[in-house]
Amino acid sequence: MRKQIAWLWENMDAPYRRRHVIALCVCALTCLMLLVNPALSRRLIDDVIVARNPEPLLSILAVMLAVKLGREGLRYMMVIFLETDSQNVIFNLRRRLFEKMQYNDMRFFDGHRTGDLMTRMSADLDWCRHFLSYIDYRIIDAVCTFLFATVYLTLVNWKLTLLLIVITPVLLMITKFFSKHVRPRFVFMREKLSEMNTAAQENIAGNRVVKAFAREEYEKERFEEKNRAFMESHLRINKLWLTFFPMIELLVNAIQLVTVFVGGLFIIGGELTPGELAVFTGLSWAVSNPMRELGNLINDLQRFSTSAAKVMELHYGRPEIVDSAEAADHGRMRGEIAFDHVSFRIDDKPILTDVTFSVQAGQTVAVMGPTGGGKTTLIHLLARFYDVSEGEIRVDGCDVRQWKLKQLRGGIGTATQDVFLFSDTVEGNVAFGNQELTLEEVKDFARRADAAEFIDKLPEGYDTIIGERGVGLSGGQRQRIALARALAVRPSILVMDDTTSAVDSETEQYIQEQLRNLPFACTKFIIAQRISSMRDADLILVLQDGRITEQGTHRELLARRGYYWQTYCLQYGIPME
Repeated sequence: MRKQIAWLWENMDAPYRRRHVIALCVCALTCLMLLVNPALSRRLIDDVIVARNPEPLLSILAVMLAVKLGREGLRYMMVIFLETDSQNVIFNLRRRLFEKMQYNDMRFFDGHRTGDLMTRMSADLDWCRHFLSYIDYRIIDAVCTFLFATVYLTLVNWKLTLLLIVITPVLLMITKFFSKHVRPRFVFMREKLSEMNTAAQENIAGNRVVKAFAREEYEKERFEEKNRAFMESHLRINKLWLTFFPMIELLVNAIQLVTVFVGGLFIIGGELTPGELAVFTGLSWAVSNPMRELGNLINDLQRFSTSAAKVMELHYGRPEIVDSAEAADHGRMRGEIAFDHVSFRIDDKPILTDVTFSVQAGQTVAVMGPTGGGKTTLIHLLARFYDVSEGEIRVDGCDVRQWKLKQLRGGIGTATQDVFLFSDTVEGNVAFGNQELTLEEVKDFARRADAAEFIDKLPEGYDTIIGERGVGLSGGQRQRIALARALAVRPSILVMDDTTSAVDSETEQYIQEQLRNLPFACTKFIIAQRISSMRDADLILVLQDGRITEQGTHRELLARRGYYWQTYCLQYGIPME
């Protein structure tokens, strides 16, 4: 837990640190002020009521009222400081975590569920805020109240005070036992919360698939299972707390009984005055209440510790794919691509093996092959989403590991079959990679992607808000907007991963004609299954089981009568003899 608290402190900016320390000092001061009114009550009883001397009555009451108002005013200021600072700290921390996530590599997102990341960015961070705004000041409040009250009561009557605090070690033993057993349960509950959020996120994101397969009942049962597991984990913690809480209450009530019973005996024996007994009865809660709160605070501390550990894992995570120290600045990318004996493995599983080919700037390379052959992996390696296991990929004659990531990826425009469109206007989606585009330029790129006609028919044209993943658009319409988005960055390398798979042949032919007449130089990297999409390419690759089994032009591959020729015959209805 020390690591989590130290990490949170390190991530507080200096002004918030100072204000937080001031707020905690104010908390300690108000705990000390708690002793004033019981001390005045002692005078009120012994010097006014018992002595029947009304003269100091009004002055004592006035001081008691002033102390009460002053203490409440300071507490109000303290809470305002803590709440304001905790919100600012978490705002800055959430911003920094989001910035870190932007630069995490593909392996990070491959290994983390979306629901889990959302839980870390919301519920887990909120527990960090709760620590700063409530838990730490309540700990200071409980400790200071107990210490100040104990010291003062000892000065009044050490014997009675000793009887009051003798129960403390028993309370500490019970608390330690509770803390030891509750932490693993909070870790388990946190995992169940993450699983439940992941199930909900996947269902919402895949709602059309659920409806298409009429799997609503299955999804209800699946979420019910996750929801019940989270509920049961929560109940197990509550049951443990309910086992622990009566012990604390019993010991706390014992303190109050000791105060009344033994204090009465001391008055009879002349060892205590009525005013001093009033001090003990008035401050017995200051000894017992911190013990009562100790269980709740440990409960909250364990939840904070569990959540903060998850956030720290995200905070201290470092991407594997970063700019190398030797990475140099380059001018505009020309678009020359060379794969030199490239192999790629994930957990010792080969994905690509000894892939070698090259294309000149402005040429077109097309890749086809069966599903799972490694076609999309070529794109990921080219944009350096992953690093090769062996070999080298060069762009403009320079290893991609010697390019700065922003410059490398900025020169590559990508349009994929699985299109993601943001909840923004059509114009905003097209201009996502180039915010300086004018509306006329956006329209021009939409026209080249054959998207202008249907966009003009939308309710508000280019100002129409389209939903997440392009809700409200057909598959072909989403693909064409994605292609326009890729073209809008004026890339030196245009990657099309089955981009025209959902459009008709006439639209595909129009798009191909537009791609041949782009107003900027561009090397095209096409992944497709249609022969019509790649027959005019300067180089066609057939990728099977991670290896290039055929390469050449359309005519050369037909002459070889291999996989490419078989696909050609199947698509054009030509008998294979």
